[in-house]
Amino acid sequence: MGRNNWESRDPHIFNLAKLVSGPNSILYKHEDLVAYDCDGFTIERHLPRAVVFPKNTEEVSMIVQYCSENELPFLARGAGTGLSGGAVPLNREVIISMVRMKRLLEVDLENRRAVVEPGFVNLKLTNSVSERGYYYAPDPSSQYACTIGGNVAENAGGAHCLKYGVTTNHILGLEVVLPNGDVIEIAPNGIPDFPGYDLLGLLTGSEGTLGIVTKITVRILKSPQARQTVLAYFDRVQDGSQAVSDIISSGIVPAALEMMDKVAIEGVEAAAFPVGHPKDIAAVLLIEVDGIAAGIDEQIQMILDVCKKSHVREVKVAKDEAERARWWANRKTGFGAMGAISPDYLVQDGVIPRSKLPEVLERIHQISEESGLRIANIFHAGDGNLHPLVLFDSRVPGETEKAIQAGSACLKACADAGGSITGEHGVGIEKMEEMRFVFTDDEIKAQTDIRDVFNPERLLNAGKLFPTPSRCSEMKQELKKAETAR
Repeated sequence: MGRNNWESRDPHIFNLAKLVSGPNSILYKHEDLVAYDCDGFTIERHLPRAVVFPKNTEEVSMIVQYCSENELPFLARGAGTGLSGGAVPLNREVIISMVRMKRLLEVDLENRRAVVEPGFVNLKLTNSVSERGYYYAPDPSSQYACTIGGNVAENAGGAHCLKYGVTTNHILGLEVVLPNGDVIEIAPNGIPDFPGYDLLGLLTGSEGTLGIVTKITVRILKSPQARQTVLAYFDRVQDGSQAVSDIISSGIVPAALEMMDKVAIEGVEAAAFPVGHPKDIAAVLLIEVDGIAAGIDEQIQMILDVCKKSHVREVKVAKDEAERARWWANRKTGFGAMGAISPDYLVQDGVIPRSKLPEVLERIHQISEESGLRIANIFHAGDGNLHPLVLFDSRVPGETEKAIQAGSACLKACADAGGSITGEHGVGIEKMEEMRFVFTDDEIKAQTDIRDVFNPERLLNAGKLFPTPSRCSEMKQELKKAETAR
């Protein structure tokens, strides 16, 4: 295609194409851009201006510098599996897709670390080092598709974060392109505990509002000698919740402690990986312990005893790796499985103290009855990270709005219980106003002040993470300016 044809559509398209090796590295036609109008949060959709596919840090830097100089809004995107709208182009952004930057650059077993590009798929890292006896711990349910760059942006967790922590606990160094195009390295030698501010912690979980990560040094762990997995059925959610608390208080720290309620069980049994959960059961617990082989059997026996004291209907230990894998496939595909019982669903992501599980789950049940919408609960019970899934039909007028309101009410219940509005999915555009459930206007401003140090022109992923200032807050700032002027 000649230059004139490029310019007749948008002069910036031609210039961006020159930065990324020509027209095969950029999308600009409407039919191509539709695939990028949302991420896993599908309720809100907006078309980008273009999608560019850099192949290295230098190209990312040039694209960012061009966008900055020409005042073009832009954002980075990984696999698009995010569930809070963090990669939705609200402002007709240029999307910088990181999917071609997908190399495993280095594996250093002696120091237990690896270096990857941001488009490298999460599960592929474990698969790349497992034969040598290592693995990468963060395991979001979408780990077969999500990228490590996206995991850094959202500070992703996963089923095993109870014992091993979330992404920030496994990041040792970052290469980052700042919003003006400058490239910086944070802990370039993979040694994060240098004096000064924790920039790794600041960047991890910043949802792509401070910079674009182009290289990541991660911690890899030695594979455990042994693991065993338990499945427990309860006739009451309260009994399952009590078992969760009692397992932790007994001194056991499971690698994972997952729960699903009756509606969630209906979904997973109707989808691709059924395992035969009883149809009338109220809750199922999936419990996994790992570590050195000595002592695993004793931990399993303690878990079985706790479950029996909590009125378990049935409890069993996986007889082999194949059965364990089936149980985990059933759980990890839980979100998508809701599509088997509902045309649409909205995933929420709140965190509460474990001791508040029964009362918050009861409040979610009330919200379901008040809204007239079913809510399935799939959650990391061990660390109180709830995932209420609001089931609805967007074809029915008003149901989408009801689902959004019900989801917000679930987050309010989490905040009122002393928890948070997100544990691993991020805020994005979905929960911006809900940030007020846990932060004052002054606390929000302190955070936006930090953002403005990195992203003063607010061209990078604008309109995400933070709510718009309230009029009351704006008036306070105006009064402060007036007082300073006097």
